Amino acid sequence: MRDYFYANRFLFYVFGIIAFFIFSYVLLFSPPSNFPAGTTLKISEGDSLHSVSYKLKADHIIRSRTVFEAFVILFGSELRVRTADYYFENKLPVYEIARRISRGQHNMAPVVATIPEGFDTGQIADAFTSKLSNFSKDRFLSEAKSLEGYLFPDTYFFLSTDTEMDVIKSMRENFDKKILLLKPAIALSKKSEKEIITMASLIEREGKGEIRGQTDRVFISGILWKRLSMNMPLQVDAAPSTYKSRGLPEAPIANPGLESIKAALYPKSSPYLYYLHDKNGLIHYAKSFSEHRQNILKYLK
Repeated sequence: MRDYFYANRFLFYVFGIIAFFIFSYVLLFSPPSNFPAGTTLKISEGDSLHSVSYKLKADHIIRSRTVFEAFVILFGSELRVRTADYYFENKLPVYEIARRISRGQHNMAPVVATIPEGFDTGQIADAFTSKLSNFSKDRFLSEAKSLEGYLFPDTYFFLSTDTEMDVIKSMRENFDKKILLLKPAIALSKKSEKEIITMASLIEREGKGEIRGQTDRVFISGILWKRLSMNMPLQVDAAPSTYKSRGLPEAPIANPGLESIKAALYPKSSPYLYYLHDKNGLIHYAKSFSEHRQNILKYLK
């Protein structure tokens, strides 16, 4: 009888341990049965660990807020979570959710966007509107109005949920980084940074399509700076205002690349005062307006 009692007691403990481990597995490892696979969680600036765990629980991504918060602290984030959008492609255990959020692993494929040299803010807005789901063209144009010329053209990688402010921040910071080494030369040029960037934007648009690259850009730069020194209208096709008034436009007309900025900073002196591109993109220079007229008849008619 005693053996029977101890045998039942032993089985009771065994089943208790098994039940405990099953409960622990369900609580600590297995995701909720109604886990919304393929969902994105947005963690905003200022969100606390407690508010994030509440979101996760409400959205059926985790079973236990307490277990989630404990894992986040275990992974070293204490009460902080990393601001970002997190994509959960499949049902995931709570420890994996906590690991990703505590380490800022978004698990989202980046959106690649290449902004060519010479794009203005309107063209940049069009390029991102179709790529980023939270990008507002109107807000971008409003915020970037005073940044024309200072949004550096380059290849960028964003999350699909990034906003227009993320784009502006990345492009503006890239500009500051790219131009940093040119700051001393700009200071020595006796021209303001705005003048250099504005001229560079004209050179970018005027040199677009030309074949010999930087060689022609520096010649165009020299010609345009010479016209300014002569108090002659720039008469640049890319900026109609330069036909109506003398001097540089009030602000950059587009966003130049590094080569055009360098060309504006280091112009090439020449005897020429005019230039044009033929139908094949080759540039032809002229010393006088009459010679320029001959080039027009020869290469553009």
